[in-house]
Amino acid sequence: MDGQMKRGLLDVCVLAAIKNEDSYGYRIIKDMKPYLELSESTLYTILKRLELAGMLTVRSAEHGGRLRKYYRITPAGLARIAEFQEDWKEIVSIYRFVTREEQDE
Repeated sequence: MDGQMKRGLLDVCVLAAIKNEDSYGYRIIKDMKPYLELSESTLYTILKRLELAGMLTVRSAEHGGRLRKYYRITPAGLARIAEFQEDWKEIVSIYRFVTREEQDE
């Protein structure tokens, strides 16, 4: 898979993981695990990129005597998910075109 496309898909997956409630790194990985494997280093790179893009905000709170970073989706992050859902319709259409010969057999 094209690296840029995969990066965009992973960004949307992380946004979707925190869409309904604030979350933190370990929980995001755990929530995504049934669907895809994501290393901590990859996740934190994505979270930083999304924060810099204004798609999520970060707050720290104490948990078990340690500070934990919680991530919250912003309106820009919600808009990116909606944009992805529209883009996906086009991707499915392209996929159907590419595989049409196989389907006709």
